[in-house]
Amino acid sequence: MNQEKKEAEVKKIVEDIKSIKIQGASNIAHVGLLAYSLSPRKETKIKLENARPTEPLLFHVLELAEKKQYLKIKQHFEETQARINASVLKIIKNNEKIFTHCHSTNVVKALIYSKKKGKKFSVLNTETRPLFQGRRTAQELSKAGIKVTSFVDSAIATILEKETSKNKIYSTKVFLGADALLNRGIINKIGSRAIAEIARIHKIPLYIIADSWKFSSKKIPIESRNLREIWDRVPKNVKIMNPSFEFVDKKYIKAIVSELGILSYDAFLKKVEKK
Repeated sequence: MNQEKKEAEVKKIVEDIKSIKIQGASNIAHVGLLAYSLSPRKETKIKLENARPTEPLLFHVLELAEKKQYLKIKQHFEETQARINASVLKIIKNNEKIFTHCHSTNVVKALIYSKKKGKKFSVLNTETRPLFQGRRTAQELSKAGIKVTSFVDSAIATILEKETSKNKIYSTKVFLGADALLNRGIINKIGSRAIAEIARIHKIPLYIIADSWKFSSKKIPIESRNLREIWDRVPKNVKIMNPSFEFVDKKYIKAIVSELGILSYDAFLKKVEKK
């Protein structure tokens, strides 16, 4: 591939990240690494960072790409997912109903791995409006033979409530991904905070499944997206807001499941800072 074609590919990757044709922190980091390997210049790094200024994993990968070989960094993702898979396998019990929101590559791959290893469970998930990333999750899981029940986002409380008449919990565990792991908590898709708060009320454990490279000690901005994603032709005097992500306090999180193991939030912080 000549340099002109390489630059065209980089341009396409940047545009696809901006438009969310490429979505999910891990996927964005993968293609960001590829783009930088095609054109290893400061200008490429800046373009990629500006395409999604809310992704610490992408920033981390681009910093490493200036010093380490492409294959070495790519190997991290493979080894990390394998360790996450092994940990999630330990967490899941047979006949569980696991609730998830939006689309997380780490979560989806870990669930598929657990299914292949013989665990019997079903998944409950949300469509995740306005871009319906949850449908992608449902498609990938169902293709792997996992039973999925999908709900509209406003059914969160129903999914997580206790069915007292039958004396059982509708969801037994919550698995969420994360776009950023911070000192005080995480940033994830809008709706995650409501899920965390309701899960805590009903004593349903919430696990964050994520690569430790998503950790950042810096302040990460909360992204708001195009209003047309919500409503194309807005009536007069109607204001639209479209926040894509929100902060979830660490007090709601039972454990972070990363390549570092299954750790309480504070234990994770100590380990990742030492690392």
